[in-house]
Amino acid sequence: MAATTPLEALGRPLIFSVEDVDGGDLSAPDPRLDSAQRTRVRALSGMQKEALVTSSVSGDTWRIVSDEGEYLDGADVAPSPLACMTTGMVCSYMNEVQAVAERRGVDLDDVTLIQDNYYTMKGSALRGTMTGGALPVDLTARVDADADEETVREIVETATETAPINGLMDGERISRFALAHNGEEIDPDRVEGLDRPVLHEERDPFEAISREADERDPPLLYRTGETTERLPEGEEKYTSGQGSSLEEEQDRILHLRGICTVGDDGIKTVRVKIFSPQGTIFELRSEEPEGHGGQGRAPDAASYMAAGIGFCFMTQFGRYAEIVDKELTDYRIVQDTHFSGGVRDVGSEEPGRAAPVETNVYLDTPEGPEFAREILDMSEQTCFLHAFCRTDLDGPNVDVTID
Repeated sequence: MAATTPLEALGRPLIFSVEDVDGGDLSAPDPRLDSAQRTRVRALSGMQKEALVTSSVSGDTWRIVSDEGEYLDGADVAPSPLACMTTGMVCSYMNEVQAVAERRGVDLDDVTLIQDNYYTMKGSALRGTMTGGALPVDLTARVDADADEETVREIVETATETAPINGLMDGERISRFALAHNGEEIDPDRVEGLDRPVLHEERDPFEAISREADERDPPLLYRTGETTERLPEGEEKYTSGQGSSLEEEQDRILHLRGICTVGDDGIKTVRVKIFSPQGTIFELRSEEPEGHGGQGRAPDAASYMAAGIGFCFMTQFGRYAEIVDKELTDYRIVQDTHFSGGVRDVGSEEPGRAAPVETNVYLDTPEGPEFAREILDMSEQTCFLHAFCRTDLDGPNVDVTID
């Protein structure tokens, strides 16, 4: 059967490690904390996007992709942006649960973490009131251990504090932006600007990477073909259906669940279910780099989180342009994130920290610069994950079950 979407037409695994770069520079920024990620994202057609995430810790670059389901008229080839974020978050927590337990000499077997993320979208796109929001996170740990529940709960709660993602949840992190319109830098309007010029890369990094990549067995990303079943307690603001997320006026809740387990090989598998809007179940695999608790055989937690933020932001550009019926010829970003290390890296149980997300935005459009500023403002305003950054969520609500 012939390929039907741009991602399929590229003929590569959906996730792979970039080994060869032909004349391109895929460096990461100098870390302000313990690690930094530079995430380059380009839009393909429809809701499909492709990211290259480079880590300062390993120097490795992972190619990660995103798509949407029928709720955004997507092709449903790859997970949604929020699924990438849920994967990175729950893996970040799993890393820390393992590290804290090891540091305290507590043997935990068969740990399963179940994380529920909730987001909101409310208001009118045409009136400029549509706003994305983030709600508190729920985290359930199911553990086979000889330790008592209080001991395990303390380990899990400590892990949620030491995890790098805590830096984006504890307090308000206002993202910063630089903007280029048809190749010319212009000042943003309402969003907070960067205190430096927009970055310019001499060559398209996506065209510089090797065309060859082998699929892993099992694959790092697997589309199960299963669709989530509506939860009995699903709220009235849960949505489903063709194009439901493209409506001009919205008042809805998004709900995703990531179920994280660790295989005998040490690689984490996250099964991501999207309950609202209802969507396809995907499985993603993750592992930390060598010297940091893993062997680098799959994308690390921070790379998934960085990709998720970039993908979600990019989705808002395409969605807003479609709603207001404006032409957006091409759009892409270069995004920098900075996180502290976990317990294994810093050797203590210090709270996780993060710097504000910094994003360079490149828009090609026959519309004028005022539209470029408008769509940047609205994309930040409606982005669930920039809302996640600017909302004080105070860590997840933790529940523990001992088997």
